[in-house]
Amino acid sequence: QVQLVESGGGSVPAGGSLRLSCVDSGRAFMMFNMGWFRQAPGKEREFVAGVSWNGGKTAYADSVKGRFTIARDNAKNTIDLQMNTLRPEDTAVYYCAAGGGSPVLSVMKMYTSWGQGTQVTVSS
Repeated sequence: QVQLVESGGGSVPAGGSLRLSCVDSGRAFMMFNMGWFRQAPGKEREFVAGVSWNGGKTAYADSVKGRFTIARDNAKNTIDLQMNTLRPEDTAVYYCAAGGGSPVLSVMKMYTSWGQGTQVTVSS
């Protein structure tokens, strides 16, 4: 069973950095692909970054490539999202998710367990 809790959100000025973390209190963390998604007010939830179960594959949305980095630590049941050079358009609630069954990490329907989300606000 997967139980995900995010942390690390906050408010920063444009150009700043934040590091989000997600911990899974379940026992099968290393079996799942993991992803970060975000949802801005009035918009649909969108893929941000993903990492395969063994950390061997990562994927990023075009809008965050070169600025965000996803990493996982299977020994600690955690994934992190390092976000640099933040922009106002990065403002959203960020969700951690776990899933499997697809080699394409950006496929939202693959993710079956979700955290409650953490707010990221970037001011201009």
